[in-house]
Parts: sequence; C-alpha cells; structure tokens
Amino acid sequence: MLNYLPDMSQALYRKWRPARFNEVVGQEHVTRTLQNAVAADRIGHAYLFSGPRGTGKTTIARLVAKAANCLEEDLSRRPCNQCAPCLAVNDGRFLDLIEIDAASNTGVDDIRSLRDKINFAPSEGRFKVYIIDEVHMLSTAAFNALLKTLEEPPAHAIFILATTEEHKVPLTIKSRCQPFSFRLFTIQEIAGRLVWMSEQEKLVIEPAAIDMIASQAAGSLRDAESLLDQLVAAPGDTITLARTQMVLGTASDAAVRQLTDAWLAGDGREGLSIIHQALGSGADARQFARQMVAYLRQLLLLKTGGRDLLLATTAERRNIMIRQAHEADRQQLIESLRRFGEAAAAPSVSWQPQLPLELAFIELLPPGNDDSLLDSVADEEPSVKTQASHDAAAELDEQPLTPIQASDEFYADAAGDEKPISLAVVTERWPKLRELVSKRDKNLPGILASVTPLAVENDILILGFGFPILKEKFDNQKGAKTIVTDALGQLLETECRIRTVVTDDYDSVAAESSIDDEDFAALADELGGIVRSGE
Repeated sequence: MLNYLPDMSQALYRKWRPARFNEVVGQEHVTRTLQNAVAADRIGHAYLFSGPRGTGKTTIARLVAKAANCLEEDLSRRPCNQCAPCLAVNDGRFLDLIEIDAASNTGVDDIRSLRDKINFAPSEGRFKVYIIDEVHMLSTAAFNALLKTLEEPPAHAIFILATTEEHKVPLTIKSRCQPFSFRLFTIQEIAGRLVWMSEQEKLVIEPAAIDMIASQAAGSLRDAESLLDQLVAAPGDTITLARTQMVLGTASDAAVRQLTDAWLAGDGREGLSIIHQALGSGADARQFARQMVAYLRQLLLLKTGGRDLLLATTAERRNIMIRQAHEADRQQLIESLRRFGEAAAAPSVSWQPQLPLELAFIELLPPGNDDSLLDSVADEEPSVKTQASHDAAAELDEQPLTPIQASDEFYADAAGDEKPISLAVVTERWPKLRELVSKRDKNLPGILASVTPLAVENDILILGFGFPILKEKFDNQKGAKTIVTDALGQLLETECRIRTVVTDDYDSVAAESSIDDEDFAALADELGGIVRSGE
C-alpha cells in the first residue's frame, strides 16, 4: 500500500467536510428531517441549530445552503455537488452564502446593516442564506433589531442560527425558528469516521491509537479530526499508540486501571508510584486526571445500571471493570469523581502541576494507611557531610514525640539562649519532620506535601504553601501548628516559631523586614526624636 503525506494546505476536518447529507456522521434526526424538507421543497426561512462544539452545526448549515440553491431537478438528490452553486459553496466563493460570527459582530449596528442589505436580490442563486454562528453572543439590542426581520424575512432569505448555549437565546427568537438540537458523538461513531479518513489519506495508524483519539475527543468529531491531523508526520510513518499518548499527554489505559486498583486496595505507595511513572513518561497531570474521571464514570454507571451500560471494549478490560465496580462502593466512586474532577480543573500554571492529582489520590485513601507512603531509610552509607544530621534523626526514632506546650508566651517571646535556626538544616530534615508529624496526626503529612521552607526571619521559620486552600486548612486545623513546632523543636534541638504564607505571594513581594532596638534608637536620634518605653 502506497503512503503519501496529506495536503498540508488544508486541515483534515475542512478537507473531508461532508458534501452531502448522507455523508454526515450521526445527527440522523437532523439530516433526515432536513432531507425531507428539501425533497418536499419546503425549506424553512429560519432554523436554530444548538449543541456542543464540533458536532456538525456549521457543516449541516452549509448543506442546507447548497440544497436551497442547487439546480438539480430531482429534489431528493439535492445537493448534487455538480452544479455551479454547489461547486461555489464547496469552494467558499458563493456570494449568497453569508457567514457571520456573532462573537465579533455583537452590536446593534451590525444587525441593522444586515437588515438593510437583506432586501437586495441574490447575486448567484435563488436564496440568500445567512449563517449566524454563536448567535447567543448578540446583545439585547441586536436581538431586538433582528427580531422583525427574522419573523418576516424576504422570500429570498434563509436564516440559520447556530449556538453552543441555547439557553442564552431569547424565547422571542426561538419561537420564530425551527429548532434542531445536536448531540455529542459516540466513541464508535468518531472511531469509524477516523478509520474512513485514514483510508482516504493512506495513513497507517494502529487501532489502539484510533480508540485513544476517539476517547480524548470527548464527543467532538472536529476535535478528533484535528488530533489526527496533529499526529500526521511523514509518508509511510505509522501512527502508534505510544506516539499518540506522547503527543496528547495521556497516560496509558493500563496506568488508569492500575491507579484505580491501587485506590481500591488503599495502597498509597503503589498509587503514587504509578502517577510518577506516568508523568515521567510524558503524561500531563490534568489529562491523567481527566482520564481517571472518564474511567471512574464508567465504573459508576456500571455499578448503578449494570453491564448493559458498559461501552464496547475488549473482554479483558470488561472483566477488570466489572471486578473493580464490584469492589468499589457507590459513594466512594462519587467522591472519587469529585476529587479527580477538581484535579482536572486545577490551573495548569501551578509551579507543581502534579500536586492536585497527587492530593486527589491521597485524600481518597482510607484512614490509617498513611504509613504505606513512608519509604524505609535506604541502607546506603551516608555522606560525611550529612552523617551527623542522619545520626541525630535516627536517635529521634527511639524517643517518643512529647508535645511542647505552646502558650501565647511561647509564640510571643523567644528564649534568649536559643540556637539559631538554619534554613538548610530545616530543608534537609523536612522529610523526617513529616514522618514524626504523622505519628500524631495522619492527615497532616498530606497537607504538608506542598509545603516548602522558604526563609528564616528573626528566628521565625517561614513555611510556604503551594495552594491557598491548603494554607487555610492548616491554619484552621486545631493543634496543627503546635504539632509541627513540637516536631521542629525535636529535630532542631531548639524552640522554633513558624509563620505560614502562600508561596507565590511570598515570592512576588519582598519579605517584611524588622528592625531591632539599637537600629530603631539610631533612627530616632537621626530624625531628632526620642524613644519612650511602653508600659
């Protein structure tokens, strides 16, 4: 089989846009009704196409425009794609097809200009067809200006309004249009279209890669075709599953199933290992979270509705999903969907993009399993530089963690003979601190996973939290600050005070400086003032 590089001058979704109603994938409830209207020569004067993006609204609107102006005598065969109007529409040069982007033409003046020009007779065909995309973006005044024309347009005018948010279109507009609701495509419909398109383009692609693209498109055929276009490389090159996962930033299906098994087994160590391996292989953290949401959703539907709701899949995968659905509690599945959904929606600009995914998994673990996250100390010879610190930390394992009573005076006053706090030592011993803290509160290590020791200001340790919500949770958790200061006191062999900040906020502004008594007195003397002691 000969392979060649596709025409790069045109995107695949544009190159293979359906030219007839019977070429449209899915949306049979729309195409069948419109075909019957064309065959009966009863094309309406106004239509409202609503539905998610990439589901064929603009494509079918152009088919209606072609069919209305087609010169084929047999009405049931329109559009014929052979007459001059059909060819002109296909080439994008049909003057009587006017496409308007309502997102860029939202004002009343734009609609008034349209209303003034609509009375002119068509230039080439029998009908002027106006396609107004994203019509919900029009202003209220623009809708009012369109209303009268939409109700009683000239005999040669056809309006097709397209929107992804039907609820924002006024009822007065809806009542003057024939409504058609477009649905998302199934994975099978998208996969079939991609297979056909690959055959037309002479592309060599693995079936598993087709399935991956179809599932990542989330019901949008245009998105799937764009993803396929993105994967096309060189003539004769095979589009493999591995390359598809690398380009799309997706984890393998096996990683998703294994992470689900680790969650069901409460194995935190195994779960975090799977996450880190997947991210280390090029997977995107948010994309991994989306895959978990999609997979867990299938388990929830399977758990609730039975095997009839299980999508077409291999026998091995089916058996694994049935087993997992049997092991999982329904409420657990609901909570897991919420957690991973929040991780998928987390901002991508975070300095630790993997953290929301890790937290989602850790928070789903059952209580009392945090010890599984702690690796044993390796039996390697420590370096000479850190030997003393490791020996001191090892001795702490044999000593019980005794709480230090942290009164108001403790946070307000520091002992005069305290040892200075070293940021380097704190950073080095921070993993050991989390281990000590876990002995008194199983929830704190997860919160402290995003904490970074930032600085020491006047013997006060500044702890930076990666997310404001985690800082707030730590500050509001009863006894959390005391537990951490107790552990720091044992590790550093000195009393320690802490202050919590959000890392990004602390980095973006200069740290507040303080001034000692001598400097303050010198400054007062320079300014001609005096220092009075308070009572």
